[in-house]
Amino acid sequence: MLQPASRILGMGHYLPPTVRTNADLEKMVDTSDAWIIERTGIRQRHIADADMASSDMATEAARSALAQAELTARDIDMIIVATITPDMPMPATAVFVQKKLGAGNCPAFDLSAACAGFVFGLSIADQFIRSGAVRHVLVVGVEMLSKVVDWTDRTTCVLFGDGAGAVVLGPAAGAVAQGRARGILSTKLKTDGSLAGSLNIPGGGSLQPQSSAVLEQLGHKIHMRGQDIFKVAVKNLQSSSQAALDDLGMTGADLEWICPHQANLRIIDLAVAKLGVAREKMLSNIDRVGNTSSASIPILLDESVRAGKVRPGDRVLMCALGAGVSWGSAVVTI
Repeated sequence: MLQPASRILGMGHYLPPTVRTNADLEKMVDTSDAWIIERTGIRQRHIADADMASSDMATEAARSALAQAELTARDIDMIIVATITPDMPMPATAVFVQKKLGAGNCPAFDLSAACAGFVFGLSIADQFIRSGAVRHVLVVGVEMLSKVVDWTDRTTCVLFGDGAGAVVLGPAAGAVAQGRARGILSTKLKTDGSLAGSLNIPGGGSLQPQSSAVLEQLGHKIHMRGQDIFKVAVKNLQSSSQAALDDLGMTGADLEWICPHQANLRIIDLAVAKLGVAREKMLSNIDRVGNTSSASIPILLDESVRAGKVRPGDRVLMCALGAGVSWGSAVVTI
C-alpha cells in the first residue's frame, strides 16, 4: 500500500440561499418535474444573486475549510481554484480569493478542467506537498453556472447550479484513523481533446472574442451534445476509478464510499455498477444541488463528513468527468 504524503486537514462548502426548483423551471421552459427527475435525478438547484462573484462563494467555502483545519489564511502556501466561471478572464479568480482571505503572497492560480477540475487540483496539490515545495495548499472548486446557462434551452438549464467547495491539504505526517494511514493514496487524470466540441462555452475567448459577430449568435453559454458525453462518461469514470484502485491493489469492496461528480444520476448509477460497488456506498446530493461542475465533489464530501456519514479513516473514491473531455479519480483515506 502506498503511503500518503498529503491529507485533507479541513473542508468547507457554500451554497447560495436562493433555490430554483423544477416547478420554477416549468414556468420558464417546456419541461416538467417528472421529466427532469426521470432523466437526471435533480429536483432543485441553488442560484447565486446577481451581484455575487465566483470568488465570493469560493472565499466562504475556503474560510470554512480553514476553520476546520485550525489554520489561518497566512498558513496557506498555495491557492488553486478550479473553475470555468471565473470572476473575469484576467486575473485569476484565485487572486481575488487570496485577497479576500487575507492570505500572504503565495502562488495563486486557476485551472480549467470543468467538472473534473477539483480532482485535477487535488492531484496537483498532492504533488507539490509530496515534493516538499509547499506545506499547506487550498484547493477550491467553484462555479456560477447560472450565468453561463441558456435558460431557454431545456436540455441544459435543468442540469446546472451554483456553489463552491474547498479543502485544505497538508502533510500526512503519519496520521492514522481506524488503523489506516490518512491521506491521498492515488490519483489518475486523463483528457481526450478529440471530444472538445461535445461540451463547451464557445464564445468569449480568442477564437470568438467578445467583439465577434459570431459571439452574438453562439452566446457565452454552455453548449452540450448530451449523448456524446453520456457515452464516454460511464466508460471513463469506471476506467480511471479502476486504475486508481489497481495502483493500490484494491477493489471496490475495499471502499467505504464513492463520492462521484454529481452530473446525472443515471451516469453515476451505471459507473458505480460497473465498478462492482454496492449502491448504498454511493454518496449523492444531486437531487438538492444539481450539477455544480468542479464544486460538486468537495460540496458533497463536506456535507457527508459534517453529517457524520463519512468518518475519519474511511476510504473514499472520488471520480469526475467534464468538458475537454477530461476525467479523473482519486482514492483518499479521510
